[in-house]
Parts: sequence; C-alpha cells; structure tokens
Amino acid sequence: MTTMQATLAMPAATELLPLIPELVLVGAAFALLMLDLFLKDSQRVVTHVLSIATLVLVGGLIAAGVGVGDDTTVLNGMFVRDTMADVLKVTTCVVSAIALLFVWPYLRERGLYKGEVSVLMLFAVLGMMLLTSAGSLIMVYLGLELLALSSYALVAIDRDNKLASEAAMKYFVLGALASGLLLYGMSLVYGATGSLDLAAIREAAPGVAQPMLLLTGVVFMVAGISFKFGAAPFHMWLPDVYHGAPTPITLFIGSAPKLAAFAMVVRLLGFGAAPLAEHWQPMLAVLAALSLVVGNVIALMQTNLKRMLAYSTISHVGFLFLGLAGGGAEGYAAAMFYAISYALMATAAFGAIVLLARRGFEADNIDDFKGLNARDPWSAGMVLCVMASLAGIPPFLGFWAKLAVLRAAINGGMLWLAIVGVVFAVIGAFYYLRVIKVMYFDEPVGEPVLPRDDRALRLVFGVNALGLLVLGVFWNPLMAWCQAAFA
Repeated sequence: MTTMQATLAMPAATELLPLIPELVLVGAAFALLMLDLFLKDSQRVVTHVLSIATLVLVGGLIAAGVGVGDDTTVLNGMFVRDTMADVLKVTTCVVSAIALLFVWPYLRERGLYKGEVSVLMLFAVLGMMLLTSAGSLIMVYLGLELLALSSYALVAIDRDNKLASEAAMKYFVLGALASGLLLYGMSLVYGATGSLDLAAIREAAPGVAQPMLLLTGVVFMVAGISFKFGAAPFHMWLPDVYHGAPTPITLFIGSAPKLAAFAMVVRLLGFGAAPLAEHWQPMLAVLAALSLVVGNVIALMQTNLKRMLAYSTISHVGFLFLGLAGGGAEGYAAAMFYAISYALMATAAFGAIVLLARRGFEADNIDDFKGLNARDPWSAGMVLCVMASLAGIPPFLGFWAKLAVLRAAINGGMLWLAIVGVVFAVIGAFYYLRVIKVMYFDEPVGEPVLPRDDRALRLVFGVNALGLLVLGVFWNPLMAWCQAAFA
C-alpha cells in the first residue's frame, strides 16, 4: 500500500514543479499578509522591501528555468509553461517591482500605505502569471478574476478621495460587465465544442455541429478581451480609472496587466480559436482602427497628463492589435514585443508624475511640467526620453515597437490598417511633443515645484527612462526572445 501511494503521489509532485514560481509567490503573499498583522505603521517598509524581494526571487526562478526544461503542460492541460509564458512573466515581475518602488514614497507621504497594498499587488501578479500560462478556459477566468479583484481594491485604496472611490466603482461595475461578456462567450464555446481545454477546442473547432454557436462565443470573447484591454469602443472605464486612482496604482494597472491581456488573446484566439482566425482577425483589425482614431484624437484635447496618457493607452492598444490582426508567428511576436515595450514606457510615463508630485500637489496637469528644464535639466531630459519613445521617435524603443507591428500588419495582408497606423502615429506624436515643448520652452505657471529629492526614486526613474534608449539601440535581443516564443 505504501509503495502504491508513493507511486501515485509522484506524478502529482512532478506536476507541481513547473508551478514553483507561482507557489513561491502565493506562499510569500500569504506570509506577508500574516506578518503585516504584527507590524506598526512605522515598520511597513519591511512589507514593502520583502514584496520587492519576492518579485525579484520569482522573476529569477523563472529566468533560471527552475521546474521546467522544455515546454511543459501540467494539471491536465490547464497550466502551460512555455517560452512565451516565461518571457512575459519575467517582464511582469520586473515591471511590478518598478511599480512597487514608485508606490512607497507616494503613498507613505499621504498616509495611505498599508501592508495590504503590497499584498494585493502580489496577488495581482499571481493572477497575471496564471493568465499567462492558461491552457484552459477555467484557468483563463481564474487568473483574470484574481487580477481584476486585486486591481479594484488597489484603485479604491484612498477611500476618502471621492474621485478614487468613483473610479473604483466604475472599474468594478464595467469590469464585471466585461467579465460577464467573456464568461458568456466561453460558455458558448464550451457548448459548441464540449471542452474547456484550449487544445481540445482547437481540434474540435473545424468540425463542430453548430459553427454559428462557436462563432458567437468567439465574438463575445473578443468583446470581453477588448474591455480588459481598453480598446475602443469598449474604453469608457479607462480614462476615469487612470485619472481617479492614485498615480502609482495607475502606473501598475496601466503597465503589467497589458502583458497578461496579450497572453490571454494569444491563448484564447491565437491558439484555442486558431481555426476561426479568418473571422476574428478582421474584428481585431476594426478594433485597432477605432482605437487608433479615438485614442489619438481625444488625447489631443487633454490638459490633464494622466487622462492624456489614458487616451494614448487606447491608441497603443490599437497598435498592439495591429500585430495580432496580422496574425501568424510574425504578428504575435511583434505584438508581444509591443506589449513589453509599452509596459516599460508606461511605468516611466506615470513615474514622471510621481517624481514631481507632493502631498497636496499631484503634478498631473501638463502645465505642471512647464519650465521643468530650467528647474531640473536631468529630470526634463529623462521625461524627454519617455515622451520620445511613446511618440515613436528613433532610436527609442517605441519606434521599433511601432515598426514591428506595422510590418506584421502589412505582411498579414492588412495594408489599409498599416496606413491608418502610420497616419495616427504622426497625429499622436503631437501630444507627446507638446509635453517636451512646455518643459523646454514655457515659463512655469504659479510657484515652480522641483522634482522630489529622493535619490532612490530618481535613480529608478532614470534607469527606466534611459532603458528605453538603451533597448532602442539594442532592441534585437528582446525581439529575438519574442520571436523564439512563437518559433
């Protein structure tokens, strides 16, 4: 009996090996949750430092390939660990660690930093990692809801702020609607194919008895995915949430989750619904065009920097959809490259606001950056790198990201969409260049405010901003990793 029990236990233990990073992360999150009960407010830095250390450890485990050799599928196909998952997870850990570094000084200064902030961020990262490795509709929904519920709570962390509370309510209500659409689509796909496993759905899709039921399910899934991305016309939650949430929380929810959302598209559509690509690729093309038009045109009229970046996010989602609509290994690799590039650019863009903000002064208006070069040339130079990269000016990282998705769209037979992308890339450059213009050529409005005198924060922001230039010059290795994920 003992031998039989050992024999039966061995496969279960073996199947847990690819999940070692996730198990370490969830164990650390629960441990920090318990530890925080015994800490005073003056000791919260312990939770903060340990949270960053956890993300570094988890990212290191994934990069070192702990628990997996080649592509691995465990838990009856529910969990997939492959090259795409590992690259996205490592990037997610890096971006989330950067977000945590920006969170601490901002929330501590306002008396908002509680231990649950770090813990919620760790649970959100866990949701992203599960979503990235999903091999089943159940795992997709589990990861998505873990990410979403943690994000709702983070947006509402400033409970006495009416703007933040309103943003959290909008996020919750519209997020629930998006989850409902996605779940309904999944139920229709299950009804048509009789399986929750994405590999089985892919095999069953060409010969289903009710193809219209399956196609309707895919349509609802595309709508749910578009809500989660913030693609037009499903973008109504995004500007208000980005504006209302505390800036470092906006930094977090506006960067790392885009990586998980990209993985969700690839798992659900690029793999599970691959036989229906001729139907869902035109849908993504239309959504890409709408996002480019709506995001860029409305961003031109914004005076609040957080709202401008929110609408620009919609346009960046449009560029990401360019690669996905192009399809194929080239299209997915280009979209993945764009998702990683945008996540790094978004952390730096919102980090610039955190760097300038003070208690009682959010520094979230474009006018707040007027004359920044005269006050602090170093900070102005770093912000210039960020805005130039977002605008797609060579040799910054954003240029190569845009070029990659445009080329993928052309090679995928979407020349008209690539033309739309080029036109609105030029239009979109205006509002980024406007920020550069006010920093270097305008006089300050009111009493000039210097950037925060925090060497650690300035160092993190500087590394993030200069990284966009360095990665722009040496972009080939990053693109090679993305291409290897779909080789």
